[in-house]
Amino acid sequence: MNPVTDSQEQTEQLNLPVSSREVLSGLPDGKVQQLEIQHGNGDLIRILTALGIGGPFRSTSPWELQDEQGRHLIHAGGYAALPFGEAYPKLVAFVREYLENGATLGFAQQSASAWRAALEANLVALVSHFAPSHTDSQVFFSNSGAGAIEAALKFVRAARPGSPVILNFGGAYHGKTFGALSLTPNEEYQGPFRPFHGDVRTVPFGDLLALEQEIRSIGPEKIAAIFIEPIQGEAGVRLPPPEFLPGVYELAQKHDILLIADEIQTGLGRSGHWFASIAGGLEPDIITLAKPLSGGLVPIGATIARKELVTKLLGGMSSKRHSSTFGGGSLATAVALRSLEIIQEEGLVERSRRLGRKGLHRLRKAQARHPRLLKDVRASGMLFALELQGIVPPKAMNIQQETLATMGSALALRTLHKQGVHGCYSLNSAGVVRLTPALNIPEPLFDELFDRIDRFAQQNPQPWRMLTSLPTTRLPKLLRTLRS
Repeated sequence: MNPVTDSQEQTEQLNLPVSSREVLSGLPDGKVQQLEIQHGNGDLIRILTALGIGGPFRSTSPWELQDEQGRHLIHAGGYAALPFGEAYPKLVAFVREYLENGATLGFAQQSASAWRAALEANLVALVSHFAPSHTDSQVFFSNSGAGAIEAALKFVRAARPGSPVILNFGGAYHGKTFGALSLTPNEEYQGPFRPFHGDVRTVPFGDLLALEQEIRSIGPEKIAAIFIEPIQGEAGVRLPPPEFLPGVYELAQKHDILLIADEIQTGLGRSGHWFASIAGGLEPDIITLAKPLSGGLVPIGATIARKELVTKLLGGMSSKRHSSTFGGGSLATAVALRSLEIIQEEGLVERSRRLGRKGLHRLRKAQARHPRLLKDVRASGMLFALELQGIVPPKAMNIQQETLATMGSALALRTLHKQGVHGCYSLNSAGVVRLTPALNIPEPLFDELFDRIDRFAQQNPQPWRMLTSLPTTRLPKLLRTLRS
């Protein structure tokens, strides 16, 4: 094949298939799914489309959606990354002001940046308000939660080069980039990519005695760090026993083991606290943040670490040893700065705690009325979980238990969608559906969300009822996909 010459490149007209103007005005029905299946993560879109929940969706308010059939949905999805819902007007107005009046360098990698500096100062002030030992901590910015975990791993390795072992917990989810994946003990995600670089040992979440025995067995001098989510989100909103987090902190202090709190999902109000780890009894050496810091608009991750740890990795001329082209970009840090202010101005941490209690009370009533549908319900702030009973006995369909649980989650998401609720799948816990409504969702709409969940439970008092609403042509297709 002959390469294209410069003259050909200049004279030939390149026609891109889809214009931004077309997308703004709305692509024809079915076109979005067709393009996604053809050019993107096609099998995921096929599964969602088979369930009838594949979108695309249009936001009609920050807290409400409309699907292609015109169905009204309350937005309780977004995986905790939408603290104010979609395109919150107060934040959008600020972004417009920034774009119209801002004259700062967009990606100031080789200079100081006013927006980055302000966000660094505010994050450290926020953490040190609750954990005074962080007064002189420093911040590294990335583009995602996984990026924040990758930075934390490098801080740990640089600070403890002679300690090869890292401890994590069963059910943990820290991301799917290579380093973060080593800390996410799920065979579905880890299996194809072993071996990982580094020695990670997994301890049962919530079991303080098991952690103590593991430290003694390995030898504390060989352990660099413990990575922990104060509440396990992707495992289905798993809360540890009250004594667990203080006990973890005591063991880390006793044995001089670094403690990293993954607050990517729980931090900045979602759990009903600014930091679930500190509220629960930890004083971590490193805290990772992401999802709500974005305001739901611009991706950003942050790794807040004690000064001595930052110096080990990035001190002096070693300051180039870790970097991110887009990390700390001016637009992202500006949005994050304003997002923190909105959380504070609107009292969203306290509101999350109050509405979380109210929502959990509603879920517990539903679970008591429909125990054959709901095995358990859990919540922390505005992070809710519905754990479903098995849809049918595994032998009845000759399907593995895990596959059946996954199918149960998928059918529950579909059935909730039909009732007008957009929810979240749980990546580390088949059989659990999560709800992560915006922290500022209007209270009447919040109440309506739980009214719709009540109707979902009333109409499906046993899980197999959800199968009856699935068109018979879709069930074989769904089973084939889940088995593959």
